[in-house]
Amino acid sequence: MAKGLHKGGAPRAWQRMLSGRRLDLLDPSPMDIEIEDIAHGLARVARWNGQTIGEHGFSVAQHSLVVEAIAAHIKPDLEPRWRLAALLHDASEYVIGDMISPFKAALGVSYKDFEARLEDAIHIRFGLPVKTPAAIKKLIKQADRACAFFEATQLAGFEHAESLAIFGAPPVGYELLITPQPPFEAQAHYVQRFHVLSKAAGFESAPNSALATV
Repeated sequence: MAKGLHKGGAPRAWQRMLSGRRLDLLDPSPMDIEIEDIAHGLARVARWNGQTIGEHGFSVAQHSLVVEAIAAHIKPDLEPRWRLAALLHDASEYVIGDMISPFKAALGVSYKDFEARLEDAIHIRFGLPVKTPAAIKKLIKQADRACAFFEATQLAGFEHAESLAIFGAPPVGYELLITPQPPFEAQAHYVQRFHVLSKAAGFESAPNSALATV
């Protein structure tokens, strides 16, 4: 990461991505965001700070795929663009990592502001509204907590009752058996799913059959 100065002498910090893009972390531009960089990063960021069982960590990329699936289970008529928003709900973590909730709370408003700026840039880059409607945000949060319930009980050593108390019960009728994927596999699945949903939402040119694959 290279450090320099913005105009006027303000500090500037860059992250060079494998795509060749240089993302300004203090003022992220949508034009410097690529889905391949997001997928690569998220597939290598472990949930639960890596404190999970198994040969591989449970990546944020795989978690995001599950959250999108749960959101669609809860609301089967969910529009493709909001399913895409669910897939991208943790996309900022390709830069900032997956901090556990208690640590995010301890860091306070400045961290949340930084995260929000990056999330806004990601939404603009991929054609989504900058601000997700409250009902959709609530739905994604519900799916996120449901996924966390399964992760906690199957991978992170939580007792069933403890996980219920913290995350609540998963939606009725949704069952999940988690097998953490190696990074390249999670990365490929994430990119593939992104393109399916993006085409179905009309953000990429797509054949008429695109919606049938969602």
